Amino acid sequence: MRSRNEKSIRLARRLRADQTDAETVLWNSIRNRRIDGHKFVRQEPIIGYICDFVCREKRIVIEVDGGQHNESAADAVRDERFREKGYKVLRFWNNDVLGNTEGVLVVIQAELAAAGNGT
Repeated sequence: MRSRNEKSIRLARRLRADQTDAETVLWNSIRNRRIDGHKFVRQEPIIGYICDFVCREKRIVIEVDGGQHNESAADAVRDERFREKGYKVLRFWNNDVLGNTEGVLVVIQAELAAAGNGT
C-alpha cells in the first residue's frame, strides 16, 4: 500500500485543476487507456515529486515543460532519482505537445512498447 502524504496530495489536486494548455492537450490524448490500453494518471506524487503523467504499469513518467526548465539542474537530479527507482522519464516541451501532438504520442507509444520488451 502506498503511503499517503496529505501535503503532496493537496498539491497534486491543485495542479490537476490548474494544468497548462499543453498538459490538457496531452492528457486528453493519453487518458482512458487511449495508447494501446495503457493507463496513465496525472499529477501523481512519487518519491517526493509530483509527476505530470505516469504509467505505473510500465514505470514511465512524462513531464511537459516550459522554457523555465531548460537545462535545469533540479530536473536532472529529479530524473536521476526516478531512474534509480526504475522509472523512465520522458520530457517534452510545451510547444512540441501543442504543435506536434502526434509526434509526441508516437514517442510515448514507442517507449511503452519498449518497456514491455524489457528494454
